[in-house]
Amino acid sequence: MDFNLTEEQRMIVDTTRAFVENELYPHEAEVERTGELRRDLYEELKAKAIEAGLYAANMPEEVGGAGLDTQSWVLYEKELGRANYALHWNCVARPSNILMACNEEQRERYTLPCVRGEKIDCMAMTEPGAGSDLRGMKATAVRDGDDWIINGTKHFISHADVADFVIVYAASGEEDTPRGKKKLITSFIVDMGTPGFTVRDGYRNVSHRGYTNSILEFDNCRVPDAQRLGEIHKGFEVANDWLGATRLQVAATCLGRAERAFEHALQWSVDRQQFGQQISKFQGVSFKLADMALDLKSANLLTLEAAWKYDEGTVTDADMAMAKLKASEMLAFVADEAIQIHGGMGVMDELPLERIWRDARIERIWEGTSEIQRHIISRELLRPLGG
Repeated sequence: MDFNLTEEQRMIVDTTRAFVENELYPHEAEVERTGELRRDLYEELKAKAIEAGLYAANMPEEVGGAGLDTQSWVLYEKELGRANYALHWNCVARPSNILMACNEEQRERYTLPCVRGEKIDCMAMTEPGAGSDLRGMKATAVRDGDDWIINGTKHFISHADVADFVIVYAASGEEDTPRGKKKLITSFIVDMGTPGFTVRDGYRNVSHRGYTNSILEFDNCRVPDAQRLGEIHKGFEVANDWLGATRLQVAATCLGRAERAFEHALQWSVDRQQFGQQISKFQGVSFKLADMALDLKSANLLTLEAAWKYDEGTVTDADMAMAKLKASEMLAFVADEAIQIHGGMGVMDELPLERIWRDARIERIWEGTSEIQRHIISRELLRPLGG
């Protein structure tokens, strides 16, 4: 693995960093204070992101995206991750790669408009009674002639209130396995406004102010078979084919926020004086900085290695789980220590630290909890030994 960035990768980092600092940072205070991203501000920043070539950069060139390799994409996500989540995720949108599973007609209606910034997608898997246990989902899809009837409730669905359509997963049948019956899952594209489909306000969240979650209710919602995404009963296969790298995305954005927090702590340690000297002279502070730098570098290397292996076709679930686990737990540690080094100023909203500290909490939960990541890692270690 070559740790030197290519000229193109340096340009991606520099361009993205400049956009984040010049266009997103100035609006963080407003979004944090109000908990909302104004529609006019969203449209303005989205237009600037499209002009800068940063919008939908995760998507392949064949559909109009930037076609970044995984390492370059991780570097891009890392820089975006430095800003308030609502600003970077909504205004510099990265449509779900699962849209590449669309057939030709669906691609024209959904994939291409999302890449152009004309439509917004969202993903609905999680249910009130089925979080990490996706096979336990109760939402159902029953075939009725050329249609499907969908019933059930999804929650914690990010930005569904501004989306144009949702990719929803529902149990469409069962199969017998040595461990008993297992639900078969099918995925569908459902347009907002479809009869029987309601979007309700979600929960107030300590993390990511301005980035909303919603509750989706399906009550005898009739969807034509043409809206099915992928094969019948193969919803998980579709997800696994296209969503594998989302844990690297979480890891990368965690790295960006951790770097920003660390930079603040480092600068504060040399600017702040106590007892007649810089606080960096005290081992109580300097050792914290050393531990933060060590943890940050470890997470960075794990993430870059997983991205490199993804491009090489050798990545494993454990590789991506390690990156996500380490980066999310590292962010919590670095954010907390950065606040400790700042003292009282660290929890004031004049600095981004209290926001980074709050935002860090959700990262150990979504896209698979830390416990799920440890399960994935330990399973891969033990299976070859019969454990």
